[in-house]
Amino acid sequence: MKKVVALIYGGDSSEAEVSVKSGRHVSAHLDRNLFEVHEIMLKGRDWSVKLPSGGTAQIEKSDFSYSAEGRKVTFDIALIMIHGTPGENGLLQAYLEMVGVPYTTCSSTVSAISFDKYACKCYLRDTGVKMAGEVFLHKGDKYNTAEIISKLGLPLFVKPNVGGSSFGVTKVKKEEDLEAAINEALREGDTVLVEEYIAGREMTNGVFEADGQLVRLPVTEIIPDNEFFDYEAKYLGASREICPAHISVELNKKIVDITHKIYRYLGCSGVVRVDYIIRGEEIFFLEINTVPGMTEMSLVPQQVRAAGMTIGEFLTKILETSLSS
Repeated sequence: MKKVVALIYGGDSSEAEVSVKSGRHVSAHLDRNLFEVHEIMLKGRDWSVKLPSGGTAQIEKSDFSYSAEGRKVTFDIALIMIHGTPGENGLLQAYLEMVGVPYTTCSSTVSAISFDKYACKCYLRDTGVKMAGEVFLHKGDKYNTAEIISKLGLPLFVKPNVGGSSFGVTKVKKEEDLEAAINEALREGDTVLVEEYIAGREMTNGVFEADGQLVRLPVTEIIPDNEFFDYEAKYLGASREICPAHISVELNKKIVDITHKIYRYLGCSGVVRVDYIIRGEEIFFLEINTVPGMTEMSLVPQQVRAAGMTIGEFLTKILETSLSS
């Protein structure tokens, strides 16, 4: 019997548009011989299911079901494709845990830790993984731009502490631009991470669990046309992505081993992508993405194809592993 899948996309952050693209790309590749797929667009309290007739129905939030066309539909599993809140920060996961519906991502706790960039860095410090220096700020904190620059140097990066797709991220080259960059980041949330700039090559590596084993995807090198891997580079083609990356066997193994270590240390589930800066032979952790982009142009789909899998095969492995855990 086919498993009934709730494919959830949308969300309440600046990444909602990307999430919809990810969801629709995933929907096109799910094996309909194995899965009965119901697409759910989530926006605030409006959780709308697309009906075969072309209409929509609302999710009953008391048990995560819906009724339409003479049928009540319940779900065997939720395939979460929401980047940002509430699908990547643990809120949706906590709800699904309460109503007893399995899902495809990290747990609510792991999602919450990983989504908070500063909390995640603090959590990983004991692993020995190298990271850029940082200054953490709350909205309303008093700060001294000269002191920040004295600690971190120039240039530096200012980014929202929560969020993704490079919304609100600025590369600051002059002290007089720092305050404006912090204010821009605060438009995305109440906390900001100011980080040391590390000159080097940007790499990213995906990993997921299937059949009790971690499947290590190829490393990708990202060469942005712009100052850094921003929204335009990620989704509008303003970058080159080389997969597998043109690096030594030894460096490749080190990166993949660190990704494995982070996945296990955090207690991840499903597919995640870890971003790095490589300076010589030094590997610096940037951040982890627990609901990585799944658009046609996104990095994980590229890595999946480079590993010799179809997107459909990959999604089947993710769903079957989540259903059996």
